[in-house]
Amino acid sequence: MLTLSPARAASAAPSGSPQRAVMGTRTSGFYRHDLDGLRGIAIALVAMFHIWFGRVSGGVDVFLALSGFFFGGRLLRTALDPGSSLSPVPEVKRLIRRLLPALVVVLAASTVLTILIQPVTRWEAFADQTLASLGYYQNWELAVTASNYLRAGEAVSPLQHIWSMSVQGQFYIALLAVVYGFALLFRKRLRSHTRLALIVLLSALSVASFWYAIVSHDADQSTAYYDSFARAWELLVGALVGAVVPHVRWPSWLRSTAAAVALVAILSCGAFIDGVKEFPGPWALVPVGATVLFILSGANRMADPHLAADGRLPAASRLLATAPFVALGSMAYSLYLWHWPLLIFWLSYSGHNHADVVEGALIILVSGVLAWLTTRFVEEPLRLRKSEPAAPIAGAPLRTRRRWPTLVMGTIVTLLAVALTATSFTWREHMDTQRANGKELAGLSPRDYPGARALIDHVRVPKLPMRPTVLEAKDDVPISTKQGCISDFSNVDVINCTYGDPTATRTIAVAGGSHAEHWITALDILGRLHHVKIVTYLKMGCPLTTEQNPLVMGDNRPYPNCREWNEKVMPRLIADHPDYVFTTSTRPWNIKDGDVMPGFYIGIWQQLAAAGIPVLAMRDTPWLVRDGQPFFPADCLADGGDATSCGIARSKVLSDRNPTLDFVKQFPLLKPLDMSAAVCRPDYCRAVEGNVLVYHDSHHISATYMRTMTPELGRQIAAATGWW
Repeated sequence: MLTLSPARAASAAPSGSPQRAVMGTRTSGFYRHDLDGLRGIAIALVAMFHIWFGRVSGGVDVFLALSGFFFGGRLLRTALDPGSSLSPVPEVKRLIRRLLPALVVVLAASTVLTILIQPVTRWEAFADQTLASLGYYQNWELAVTASNYLRAGEAVSPLQHIWSMSVQGQFYIALLAVVYGFALLFRKRLRSHTRLALIVLLSALSVASFWYAIVSHDADQSTAYYDSFARAWELLVGALVGAVVPHVRWPSWLRSTAAAVALVAILSCGAFIDGVKEFPGPWALVPVGATVLFILSGANRMADPHLAADGRLPAASRLLATAPFVALGSMAYSLYLWHWPLLIFWLSYSGHNHADVVEGALIILVSGVLAWLTTRFVEEPLRLRKSEPAAPIAGAPLRTRRRWPTLVMGTIVTLLAVALTATSFTWREHMDTQRANGKELAGLSPRDYPGARALIDHVRVPKLPMRPTVLEAKDDVPISTKQGCISDFSNVDVINCTYGDPTATRTIAVAGGSHAEHWITALDILGRLHHVKIVTYLKMGCPLTTEQNPLVMGDNRPYPNCREWNEKVMPRLIADHPDYVFTTSTRPWNIKDGDVMPGFYIGIWQQLAAAGIPVLAMRDTPWLVRDGQPFFPADCLADGGDATSCGIARSKVLSDRNPTLDFVKQFPLLKPLDMSAAVCRPDYCRAVEGNVLVYHDSHHISATYMRTMTPELGRQIAAATGWW
């Protein structure tokens, strides 16, 4: 993480600065080793919960609060010192020297491991995230990915964890601009009131950010999780503590109780709060508030290092000030950088969904060794100025930086950063070329690439390379996706686009989620051929449903915007009164094999039946899942698999009978459509049929394969409507 340890913050603080005891530096005669220890505890929690429990521990939020405290405290001291310089250049240089070297080393190692272990289909996402990590906008890259239903699989990458460092980097620059800018304008005018004015300003910003976090969390939690504005309050609260801590006094017994309660809250947070779903909303107050409480428990001692027994740190603080915790805290940044990519690469290499006790222990051990080496030979030499002592650990001798090793290491890190940037841009350009080649997919010969016709009509399949290729697959999507004709996760507006024959008098409304949308490719062709207007009413991951608390299919996270969108789209559909509504009528079981007609679809059929609108009810296409996790056939094929090994048994994803058929008597206007025979063989759903890749991800049909299903879809719609 980007958290500056007390020792590092102390070494970077300007000499002669007033309120220096706030940061607990050695020159003031007192140093908070326990906060280094707290960082050690937090990083241990992060690693253990990631590796063994697949949960968020709250340790990241502890880091954010500590980051605001250390960095914000130093900025405030400088801003309040009438004789200090307000040039941002030294601070920016210090941040670069502190943060980038270890990050570059880990990115370089991750690049090598990606090439060796990950399928080539994952390289573009890795290149994009490498650039985002170097540019400190990885959180926004992941926010865009999280809000895009079709890119959801890219979020779990070796660099996913760098989102929090990007948040902190952005916060550092923003806070630097706010505090220094405020001091530049008002320090001389406000004089003794400058501190109070800054506290008021930071308090207002904290409240605004917290309110925004609650609103954005309720609207779209997966995007809010990475949002810098929704996370800013956690750092701002830490900065506020740095401003008020000199004026806090506690009775000894109350300080001890507060420290113990805070430590217990931090240790237990991950077990009782599902941070993946609840942060950065109100529940984030638990780890952040506990961190603030722990810092303030030592406020007496920090404000006056010459206090007697009453000024001793609480027992919990003294425990965390011991050498093992301090040593762990000193390399927390590097340990955080290393543990996640090592976990992801091991899971990718082994094919496991999670690490067991032994595997997890080995990952932590290797991460610890690499973190120590990175801290000792990369971070410290490049962070410290000439003859400047390294961060002290209790009882350890001070080290100084030598000039020549520093120059060599600095050169290596710079060259690695340049190489990473160049390599990432080169691969992105290569993928642009692949996308340009993919334009020919719409014109593939039906004789050479029969696709679904190999299953339906049993036509001969020549031996030719598969299309789309594994690199083309991701972008082989419906035209409606490319044109933005489907609302994303955060958008609750009803978006209408028209395909087929726009002048036709007969209309089919395609409504629901992306599993209704991927039929647009075939429906557009049929509409132009048979003079039918195709109008979209679509939202990512959101079928037509009466469910009050809908979840995102696949990861089961709350999706309140889906309910709001349904409340808008149903009156619109009924008012527009199309000749037919085309939508999905089944979905996979979450608890057993096969598919099901969900009960919360019945209310939709009732509303449409009451309005006299018939429904073309399409049975959903199979979702490819292994061990409870979705898998991408393109990744499997790129990793050496074949059409069979990269597929799935039909019985796993489809019931013996289309569940929609059980509701036809109840709803006479319900016209079941079932294209399962065009996707799966009688006993198996393969990844490739008729030389065409069936899926472009784990559960959406590729646009190229969808074109080959057009004749069969046209036959079924004709039988249901009688139009041709």
